[in-house]
Parts: sequence; C-alpha cells; structure tokens
Amino acid sequence: MAFEGFEKKTFRTNSINLNCLFKGKGEPIILLHGYPQCNLIWHKIAGKLSEKFSVLAPDLRGYGESDKPDASNEDHSIYCKRTTGQDIVELADVFGFDKFHLVGHDRGARVGHRMALDSPDRILSLVSLDVMPSQAAFDAMDADLAFAWFHWHLMRQPFPLPETLIGNSSETYFDFLMKNWCATENAIPDKIYQRYKELFCAPECIHATCAEYRSVVLDLEHDETDRGKKISCPFAVYWGSNTTKRPGWQTGKSLSHVRAWEERAEFVEGEALDCGHFIPEEKPAELLELLFKFYDKQK
Repeated sequence: MAFEGFEKKTFRTNSINLNCLFKGKGEPIILLHGYPQCNLIWHKIAGKLSEKFSVLAPDLRGYGESDKPDASNEDHSIYCKRTTGQDIVELADVFGFDKFHLVGHDRGARVGHRMALDSPDRILSLVSLDVMPSQAAFDAMDADLAFAWFHWHLMRQPFPLPETLIGNSSETYFDFLMKNWCATENAIPDKIYQRYKELFCAPECIHATCAEYRSVVLDLEHDETDRGKKISCPFAVYWGSNTTKRPGWQTGKSLSHVRAWEERAEFVEGEALDCGHFIPEEKPAELLELLFKFYDKQK
C-alpha cells in the first residue's frame, strides 16, 4: 500500500473538517497537493520522507475528502489562499508543530506561498513544485500562457457557468487534464487515478474547485498588498521541463521560474526535471534526492 503505516484522520480546523494522512518522527513536513488531485499524489515519496521526518499530508479544503463549503455567493474569502493557509496553520497546531517545512505542488504551492508571507515565523522552508507565482503569471499573461491555462480562465467565470460546463462532461474534462499534464507513461497507478477521478467528478468538488480558482481575484489583491515583500525562509522551486503536451505552461513566452521567484523570495534555488506537471509521481526518486539535499543544507 502506498501509505503503509500512515494514520488517516479528520480534524476540524478553521470551521471545516480536513482529511489528512500522518506518519513519522522528527521535524515536520507538510505536503500540500494541487488540482485536480488530492493528498494521494504523495504516494511515491511520503513513505521515504517519513523515515526522517514527521509527514502530514492533508486534503486542502474543497478537495479530496475534506469539506467543500458552498461558495455560490462568490464570497472569495471562502477559498482564497489566506483562508486555506489558515486551515493548515491550525492543523499544524493540532499536531503540535510550532514550525514546519512545506512542500506544495500546484495549488498547494500557492497556499504555501501565502502561508510563508502571512505566517513566516511558522515556516522552516518552502518547496514549490511546477508553479509560477500567480501575480507574475497574470502580470505577464500572453497568448501562449492563456492557452495553457485555459482552465484558469474558464473557472474564473461566474457561478454556475464553469460548474455546469465541467459537470456536464466531468470525466472527459478530468481525463484531458491528466493526459496532457503528464509526460511520463504509467506514472500514475490505475487505482490511484480512478480514486482521483471519483473524488474530482463529485458535483460538490467541481463547485469547490471552481470557487477556489475564482478566488484568485482576492488572492491577487493580497499579492498586490504584499508586492515587494519577500519570503524569508529557504526556498526551492522545481519544475517539469517537458511541456510537449502543454506548450506555454507556466512561463508563456517571457517568464522564468527562478527569476519570478527571486522577485518574491530572499533565498532561491531551482532545477528542472525531465517530466510533466506531476513531479511527485513522474520523478519521485529524483524529487526525493533534491528534497533531502535541500534539507541537509539547513542543518
């Protein structure tokens, strides 16, 4: 079993119930997944990390088996990264983690970015997997990036348009994303893939994830307030360089992963991996090696 020995628990934090997996001893690492998946994305690396760290892998609000509050009133504070980050801070409190490392993939990295700005005293380090800062992306949005990020522009539309369109063809939509964002054959076991699909295609998850993307309106307001404020903890960014099936992904014509994050973090290191978007599943051994080296430098 991918998460052998992990405890599966649900805790109420910030007025919602969060599902999470936990195992290990030592310094805490919190793993934050992205869209359109859940905490199962860590199935290839969580076990090895738990040999040296206390590993906590929650489902973000709106995803997986965590609560999915209704946001049909388009109150963006329900799913903005500040709110989701507070969920995770309070979850860390439940486990007694005063300080912790964060690894975020996709949406999880955006939550981690906000947490590193809002709660810098809690974050030991931050690792971002295959993500461009939202502010940088929208500041430099061009035709290539808009094409690659079609789902952003779709889900930013008012309720209930994106929910209706995606919901009417949820399996086709999900399969399209997973096929085109993954560049490594057989990287995702069928059992895990089917669980992703089952959880994602539930109407309440489709609504929650659309609402989470719509909340970028408020996220960008928070980012603008903090423009020029830099992440102070050690920071690493790793990204998938194989964009054959997703041209324009993250960078468009002009952006650079490292340069974009250097504008937002005091200490940045970065490296590309020969894979698609799902780094923890496509290149788990390589990612583990990079993570252990990154943490060794901090001792």
